[in-house]
Amino acid sequence: MEDRVTLLDFWPSPWAMRVKVALAEKGIEYESREQNLIDKSPLLLEMNPVHKTIPVLIHNGKPICESHNIVQYIDEVWKDKSPLLPSDPYRRSQARFWADYIDMKIYNNAKKLWKEKGEEQEEVKREFIGGLKTLEGELGDKLYFGGESFGFVDVVLVPVTSWFYSLEICGKFSIEAECPRFTAWIKRCMEKESVSSSLPDPHKVYDYVLLLKKKMGIE
Repeated sequence: MEDRVTLLDFWPSPWAMRVKVALAEKGIEYESREQNLIDKSPLLLEMNPVHKTIPVLIHNGKPICESHNIVQYIDEVWKDKSPLLPSDPYRRSQARFWADYIDMKIYNNAKKLWKEKGEEQEEVKREFIGGLKTLEGELGDKLYFGGESFGFVDVVLVPVTSWFYSLEICGKFSIEAECPRFTAWIKRCMEKESVSSSLPDPHKVYDYVLLLKKKMGIE
């Protein structure tokens, strides 16, 4: 039976972008269904009744939820091309550790950075830059976080970089000036078709951020 793959998506979501990058790495064709996260569709509520949010991968009618879980599922099901997680148990555990770190230190602070002002924003910015510098240390001289090949940690991390332009404007700082090796890694990733085709234009993301700020009264 031919695989039927559908992604319940929302274009600015870096969590959904993770799934798109993983599917692109594996060369998997899929249908993307854009979701309204305010007026949630019956399909989304049926496929993710616990969290009621995206991303949701529907594979032959069966839903898989939560971005880390989905990316690992993709890697296990379509294991013949572009492995994302290492086969060695220790290295696999380290990849999962850094993926959790990225959620806690990068994604969580990125969500706060464009919303805050004044000293609160400065504190978030310090934590955010500190997290990037820690990741720079882990990257070292490697091409990717997985070594010579693009892997799980890269898939988890690279989508949030589509928000960096917005964060730099809102936070009045330069990620390239603070973290040049990290910026070089971003440029390497963006040379991959699987990444460049899966991430939105950063200027489009900034327009979305401005819309959110206006709706939230934090212009």
